Formats: sequence, structure tokens, C-alpha cells
Amino acid sequence: MEQDLARAPRLTESAGAVFAVLAGAGHATRPQLASLAGLSKPTVSSAVAELESVRLAAHSGTASSGTGRNAAVYRLGPAAGAVLAVDLGPALTRVRGCALDGTLLAEATGPREDAADVVREALDALPADAPLRTIVVAVGDVTAPRKEGTGMRPATAKAGPVFDAVTVALPPGVPVHLENNVNCAALAELHEGAARGRNIFGYLRIGVGIGLGIVVGGQVLRGANGAAGELARIPYPWDDGREPRHEALEEYIGSRSLLRRAAEAWPDTDGPCPRTAEELFALAGQGRAAARAVVDRHAVDVGRLAAAVTAVLDPGLVVLGGSTGAYPQLLHGVRAELARLSWPTEVVSSTVGDLGTVVGAARLAVSRGVQTVTEVAGAKD
Repeated sequence: MEQDLARAPRLTESAGAVFAVLAGAGHATRPQLASLAGLSKPTVSSAVAELESVRLAAHSGTASSGTGRNAAVYRLGPAAGAVLAVDLGPALTRVRGCALDGTLLAEATGPREDAADVVREALDALPADAPLRTIVVAVGDVTAPRKEGTGMRPATAKAGPVFDAVTVALPPGVPVHLENNVNCAALAELHEGAARGRNIFGYLRIGVGIGLGIVVGGQVLRGANGAAGELARIPYPWDDGREPRHEALEEYIGSRSLLRRAAEAWPDTDGPCPRTAEELFALAGQGRAAARAVVDRHAVDVGRLAAAVTAVLDPGLVVLGGSTGAYPQLLHGVRAELARLSWPTEVVSSTVGDLGTVVGAARLAVSRGVQTVTEVAGAKD
């Protein structure tokens, strides 16, 4: 799907403002657009006519105005286009294509090693006449500007190879933005999950790796190097006579070490040792003593990490997510350890689950896509 973004229509400032409002609302009448955009009704009428002329807005019916007259309802037009969100997860690649009002148009999921094919599947499912405005790729890594200033790429070898492999499937000429996967999940929790209505919180992801999404003032905090929340870099261990190792804390708390500890402690009388975190938590839920002991210890470890987070941020709310962190069985232990070590902080489980990263990436892609259409506003004023 080759794109020519240079053909995006140049809009007046008022038309750009109305387009952005219409994208956020999904559908609206001209009086509603005037109120939301803070523009006069004649200005909005002119802006809507301009958007209709270039198929960025379309009439979608009528609604009663409450005065006995019907008002025309508008939605985004076919030329508004679409965006793509790609979650390059540790095991699975999830892709979503959305319209600029957030409507889901396509989705695909597949193994990480088939990431390029998963992206192609989603691209093929998008409307053929919808220009692709932007692509957001979520990676389990810090993202940094390319040296030549032409875009972003993963900062280390963690996500670099799979990102490079998936770029061959991305259409040329479309802006590609990278974002840390935990930051994307934090955005999903903010807008659609357990942190709705919260101005400040921390999203603590515990899975194969660990990470923190920091939201302050309703915005994700990225830091000077794009590395805010990289908990794997906390020095560990930190005792006399012991040297901290690179990302040793992530190695200790991550799910692989959790399963290793379960195997070391598992009694022969309890049957086969669980091979996945899902099996371990299921056995703990059934009351199996060995599984319960491992899960309880994991909750203490996560609680201590949460205490470190609250010591620095005092977020008031910590949302637990990730392939092991989201299990509600951890809540009691995490809350107890955090209460023992720090000041009162609410702790809840993620409500967006495994889809959090791609949901947040899609929201970010929609925002950037709208910006792509409206950034040339003013050229005709």
C-alpha cells in the first residue's frame, strides 16, 4: 500500500480545528462542532463545506435539534484515512488498523517471528481507498532518534532485530513512530482501563521483563533519554561485597526466574512442576501450598519494587500489569509489602490485559494521524 502524503489536502486553520474536533467526537452536528471548537456557526459551516469538498468529512444523517428542526450530522469522510499500531511483544505481534476517529478497521495477531506477515495481514484488511497517515510501533526497549534525524529506532539490541525485520512490511512514505511498549500500555490504562480519571499514576509491568509507565498530568513521562521507567537498570543486588549486574533486577523478578524458583522449591509429592506462569497461578488459586508459597514470595518482591516506585514518584496509584503482574492473586501481598515499606498508595490490577500495549499504541497513532492531516492548517488562511 504505497502512500503519497504530499497529496493530503491543505486546510485552512478553521477547517483543521473542525477536523480535529470531529475526529475526537466521531460524529457531530454543526452547532455541536461550533461549541466544541469554540468557533462561530458561520465559520464552522464554511469549514465543514471545505472538509466535505476534499472528502475529509461526510454527511451521515440528521438529528433532532430540540427545536423541532433537524440538524445534519457529520462524520469523517473516506479521505480522512487510517493509522496502524504494531505491538512487537516478546511472544506475539499484535496489529490494529483504525480510522482517525478510533474505529477499529483491521486487526491481526501472530508469532513474533512472523511479525512482518502479521503487519501485511492487517494492512491488506484496511480499506483500499483510505490513505495511511501514520504508523506507531511499540517495542520493549528505549526508543531514540536516529543519528541522521530521520526517525526513531530501538536503542539497544533488545528490539532492534525484530523492528528491522518488520520495517520491510511497512509502506514507504508513511511516518513511523516508535514508543516503548510499557508507555503504550500506561496510555491504555489512563484512557480505557484502571486509571481512568487519574492525573498521576504508575503502571508497573511484570512479565518476562519489568518496566514502569509514568503518567503525570495526564501525559506519559519519557525522560531526557526516552528511558524514564526503565526499572531493569536499577542497581541490583546492592549489598556489601556484591556487585550490581546489568539488568539483574529484571532477571530476578522476571517470569523466567519465577518459574525457576518454583522448580527449585517444588516437592515431588505435588505432582508435575508448573511450566508456565499461567499454570503456577492456577495451582496457587486451587490452594496448592507449594504454588501458593512461590506466588506469595513473588508478591513480596513486586511489593518492594512498588515501594521503590512510590519513594520516587508518590503516584497515589500503582496499576499492576504484565503476564504475571496482572494476576489478582498478587494484589494482597503487594499491597501489604508496599504498606509496610511506604506511605498509603492504592494498588489495582490492570483491566486492559494483554491488549493494553496495542490499544495504547492505536490511541497514540490516531492522535498522530489527526495531527498529520491538520498540521498544514493555516496554509490557505
